Amino acid sequence: MGTEVEVMGEAPLPGAVLAGLIGHGIQASRTPRMHMEEGAAVGFPYDYRLIDLPLGMGEIALAQLLNNLEDAGYCGINVTVPYKREILTHLDALSDDARAVGAVNTVLFTKDGRIGHNTDYWGFAESLRRGLPDAARDHVLLLGAGGAGHAVAHALVDAGVRQLLVRDMNQALADELVDELNARVGPGRARAVTDIGEAAGAADGIVNATPVGMLKMPGMPIDGALIAPRQWVADIVYFPLETELLAHARAKGCAVLSGAGMALFQAVRAFELFTGVTPDADRMKAVFDSFD
Repeated sequence: MGTEVEVMGEAPLPGAVLAGLIGHGIQASRTPRMHMEEGAAVGFPYDYRLIDLPLGMGEIALAQLLNNLEDAGYCGINVTVPYKREILTHLDALSDDARAVGAVNTVLFTKDGRIGHNTDYWGFAESLRRGLPDAARDHVLLLGAGGAGHAVAHALVDAGVRQLLVRDMNQALADELVDELNARVGPGRARAVTDIGEAAGAADGIVNATPVGMLKMPGMPIDGALIAPRQWVADIVYFPLETELLAHARAKGCAVLSGAGMALFQAVRAFELFTGVTPDADRMKAVFDSFD
């Protein structure tokens, strides 16, 4: 399937931490430079590689890829769209955060097996805490109930959102996420919605956790006419940083939160998991901001 050559590549430097990112359409990722430059800053060689996979890779191929990564000496991998939930069946254990969220974006290869973590949860929570500390949180509309949507949803209810309104084109995914949230934090805290206009009208904030807005999937996940100046709007997409959704909301006078914070802070936590070293978040942010 072509992934074995990508996994092997050039041999890493002796003693280097070898990690990577698996996903589809990830060549624009800022993650490798953030990890490798922070590794250099703290004084050890760090080799972080992109493993760009084709869509529709089956369960057997994904299992073989993980075997190849372990055999090649990877200490772990980050996982992005579309594999954050698909990878669950190939792991031996889950951290508390991954178990609560029901999705994994970081896998450690250890002597005790493959351990799944979710650093997206903390990444979004920290971004929201720093970027929109005073945002109203009575009702929030979440667009997208996939792997990233699960992490964002749990972070939102834990950040004090009284009722989370969940919309996904796949109604079963939305219902599943709502059931998970209500089971964990109490009945009525989340509700799946089908009338996006009504939900947007009730919302203090709108969060996009879908891929819509990425360079490879331009557009907006919601009709711009449904966005009001009183609302805050957040997007987890980070390339481009100024998505069409955020540009539209900003023009209307909304407070906005880009995907930069989530991308940064999930990488900060993943770096610590891979290396055992606490990184300098400000230094990693400077690398993230250095991209054009």
